[in-house]
Amino acid sequence: MEQYLQEISIREMEGVSLGHAQDEEGKTGVTVIYFPGGAQAGCQISGGGPASRETPLTSPLTADNPLNAVVLSGGSAYGLAASDGVMRCLEEHGIGYQTGFALVPLVCQSCIFDLGYGKSSVRPDSTMGYEACENALRFSDDRMGNVGAGTGASAGKLFGMRQASKTGLGIYAVKLGELKVAAIVAVNAFGDIFHPENGQKIAGLMDPERKNFLNLEEQFMQVMSAPRDLFQSNTTIGCVVTNAAFDKAKLNKIAAMAGNAYARCISPVGTMADGDSVYACSTGRVVSDVNLVGTLSARVMEKAIQNAVKYSAVDDEEYLKNCL
Repeated sequence: MEQYLQEISIREMEGVSLGHAQDEEGKTGVTVIYFPGGAQAGCQISGGGPASRETPLTSPLTADNPLNAVVLSGGSAYGLAASDGVMRCLEEHGIGYQTGFALVPLVCQSCIFDLGYGKSSVRPDSTMGYEACENALRFSDDRMGNVGAGTGASAGKLFGMRQASKTGLGIYAVKLGELKVAAIVAVNAFGDIFHPENGQKIAGLMDPERKNFLNLEEQFMQVMSAPRDLFQSNTTIGCVVTNAAFDKAKLNKIAAMAGNAYARCISPVGTMADGDSVYACSTGRVVSDVNLVGTLSARVMEKAIQNAVKYSAVDDEEYLKNCL
């Protein structure tokens, strides 16, 4: 497929701009995906423990008003406060749905559980959300790794944080003729992370000495003879953006197809210990096929997941000192 696709920077995507903010000591952050001209959106939630805000706006059964932003953040459900700052920032810049009484910015959000890394008392708040939104309004920031929503991300947490691997925020975008598709993802999985083309494990559960990878799925089968609480800092959240024109019904299908990348790259995935979610957003007027865009969305999401691992590596000493 690569011979047909041209890799591009997300800065080359019209109608979308990224902004980040993070607390370097607390190891948590916010990524704002801002749509200057608004965006139609769909969403798939495949995990059993999501922390989300305003996701009903992506349903075909709700009003057909365009979103102004999608927010990805750390902090678990506490991090939902970041959208308050995003809304305040957008309102101050005259951006939102005009009700006749006040502007109401339309903002969806999903959060990862990163409270086991850095400082659990530090969570994304309104101030951090405001800062990330201001940054998105200023220019599109294409940094990856330990930035924004990926600041406190990790993977492979069957036996807790000290045997997990550091992951982060990944981005990838392609162009096919006039069509453009991009993915942004914060990888914070319960499961292991694999390269989808060769099956090689690239992040996840490690042995107690942190010398070698363990197969989390095999270990999972050994320790789960009886039900147990697996709620240990999980959830992968992402967004695909295209300049093709689709309604919310088709975007929900594209979000579901983009979620296939999670299944190709993460195992186990979509458990009750995860809040795995994918948004799909349309910002342009290019005419394209929903099946093609859904297929490309899965492909760019795979690459973004790999980049979330590639650009977030830290040495063991740095990682362990931040594990709670």
